[in-house]
Amino acid sequence: MRILYLLLVVLFVVVQGVAGQPKSYSPIRACRLRGGTCFARLCRQPYQRIGSCAGRLSCCVRRRWN
Repeated sequence: MRILYLLLVVLFVVVQGVAGQPKSYSPIRACRLRGGTCFARLCRQPYQRIGSCAGRLSCCVRRRWN
């Protein structure tokens, strides 16, 4: 009977650890979190490339004019 309680505690610890993890990594989601937009190949004006989304997509952000 004690083993059942121990298994229940282990199950709760595992479930809590998994709850905070994202389901999957998405490069497009990562670009949006950085404030960017995905464009095909090259970034258009007034955007600047900050990385890649997936495949041939570029992650671009709007330039700030000072």
